[in-house]
Amino acid sequence: MRPIVRLIAALIFAAVPMAMGAQEVAAHSLAPASSGSEFIDSIPLFNRSPKWLKSYLNSFMRGNIDRTREKRFDLSFGLSPSYTREASFGIGALCTGLYRMDRNDTLPNPSDIFICLNASLNGFFVFTLKGNHLFPDNRSRISYKFEMYRKDLDFWGINSEATANNPKSRYDRRQIDLQIEYAYRISHNLYVGAHLRNDYTDARRMANPDYLLGERPQYYVTGVGASVEIDSRDNILTPTRGVHLSYMVMLFPKFLGNAPSFFNSHRIIANAYRQLWKGSTLAFDFYAKFNSSKSPWTMREMVASDGIRMRGYYMGSYIDNSQVALQTELRQHIWNRIGATAWIGGATVFSSLKDLRHKEIRPEWLPNWGLGLRFEFKHNVNARIDFGMGRHTKGFVFAVGEAF
Repeated sequence: MRPIVRLIAALIFAAVPMAMGAQEVAAHSLAPASSGSEFIDSIPLFNRSPKWLKSYLNSFMRGNIDRTREKRFDLSFGLSPSYTREASFGIGALCTGLYRMDRNDTLPNPSDIFICLNASLNGFFVFTLKGNHLFPDNRSRISYKFEMYRKDLDFWGINSEATANNPKSRYDRRQIDLQIEYAYRISHNLYVGAHLRNDYTDARRMANPDYLLGERPQYYVTGVGASVEIDSRDNILTPTRGVHLSYMVMLFPKFLGNAPSFFNSHRIIANAYRQLWKGSTLAFDFYAKFNSSKSPWTMREMVASDGIRMRGYYMGSYIDNSQVALQTELRQHIWNRIGATAWIGGATVFSSLKDLRHKEIRPEWLPNWGLGLRFEFKHNVNARIDFGMGRHTKGFVFAVGEAF
């Protein structure tokens, strides 16, 4: 009976990876890879099944084992129904893969790649390609993300005052976003990086164009930047201890797009991970991003736009130039490839730092908390179901990869 139980648990969570927002492929390892011999061939129910089906189910049940030293690419595929709060029901397909440039290298962790295609009944469409390419010298890496989507979204405006007071409206958001980062280790835990971002966003069929406050519905921008970070995490994909401190500045020249003027952004991330007891990880995340006042509305901060922070809030329900957010999450392995999480946190969006000093215009702090389930779909890559709650809101997040 044990193989059947494992198969049922795996298939229940198989539907999770397809409901995609924009999420980081950064997962928490749930358990050591099993060395057991349970295979579909040992279940009489599947004795007469086609070979391709038994082969797929066998690989799925053992998909959490790293086989990158045995073959060039260790791939897993999935297809299932999907659901997100913004997109409603749909169907999605994904591919997750692990690989090494040199299968004999001494790096403990492989490179990763993630591809997803998702479409829903209400016209939502998203294609995502992202990953981390680790070079064999263990001194440098390239992280990348390409996302192309069409989303029919609710819309309240482009700053915190408008989103707090305007009636709900609608618009069709179409976006193509490319982000590339090259990081080089100059000492044990110190890295410097170079960044490139190219973004095209077009708002169509806007029910209330006045909500844009005179800005254009379509912008194309290109930015270049630099970063410095301290990274002592034991694993990029499955951190259980260590810290990750990062500061990044991005510059968006006017001549590299159609924004009305030059603008810039500054981002700070501080993450820490600590094991409290066997099978547990306490994770902390601080995020702050400050965009200059000349930033077009398409590049402003949107609460819950990445599937990482403020889970349970609607994408774009709060928008402004800048955002500060923090959260702490307890992750606990339960059994085999299954785990659970609980988190609490909050965020605020605002036009400038001056807003924080004036009580009469000080932005409101939005609380967030919730519970989640995890399934190790691929080695160190989790499928997750999170139920998040907040101020006058609640909702599910179905995604691949830990929130941070």
